[in-house]
Amino acid sequence: MTSTPSDPAAGRPPVVDRATWDAAREALLVREKAHTHEGDAIAAARRALPMLECDGSTEVVGPEGPVPFLSMFQGRGELIVYKHMWTDGAAHRDQCDGCTNVVWNHPDSVYLNARGVSYAVVTTGAWDEVADFREFMGYTEPWYSVRGLEEPIGGEMSRHAVFLRDGDRAFLTYDTGGRGNEYANANFGLLDLTPYGRAEQWEAKPEGWPEGRESFWYWRTDADGKPSTGSDSRPTPQWTRPGATAE
Repeated sequence: MTSTPSDPAAGRPPVVDRATWDAAREALLVREKAHTHEGDAIAAARRALPMLECDGSTEVVGPEGPVPFLSMFQGRGELIVYKHMWTDGAAHRDQCDGCTNVVWNHPDSVYLNARGVSYAVVTTGAWDEVADFREFMGYTEPWYSVRGLEEPIGGEMSRHAVFLRDGDRAFLTYDTGGRGNEYANANFGLLDLTPYGRAEQWEAKPEGWPEGRESFWYWRTDADGKPSTGSDSRPTPQWTRPGATAE
């Protein structure tokens, strides 16, 4: 049986004296600082990327009906968009686990807004379905349907896209998917600080540590909180929503 971090048989870090702990921590700090500085350099290169113009008059659909893409900026100069995957006609429980994880980790844009940046979620679902899902999840950030639209406003989902506005013109400056979406997920960063990390198979770990499980094993659970992908499961945060049931 594969052990879990709560298993008494799971590996534990060695116990040492304070001087030994301080020396080990200082050695790792050198690597952490180098990683931070390289991240700063990559961010600088990202800021220097060229940009691609898109049609700001393209209509997206929101709670007020069709509106131009430019309205998503809400009068600000920059816009971050998360592109949420969608399954037409699916129950709330069967919408994308990964996208739920990303969006749930960004409940409020007050700090982005203070810096002149707007945030919105787009998806390919029909607006009536999207609106119902957004209400059930309790999301307060703007959502829009980009059904039938091409890149860069629509297109491939499960990605972040960043746009810059210049008057009535809009430009794509950056996009990312896969693990690039982790920028929006504070839980991953916090889990990476813990001894057992994300408890996933791909992670390097000391001998004797739990083997880990498939990626995103804890993103979906049954009503008792047990990780599950069965017919009675939901994306984990849905269990906190009024009316969520195991049926």
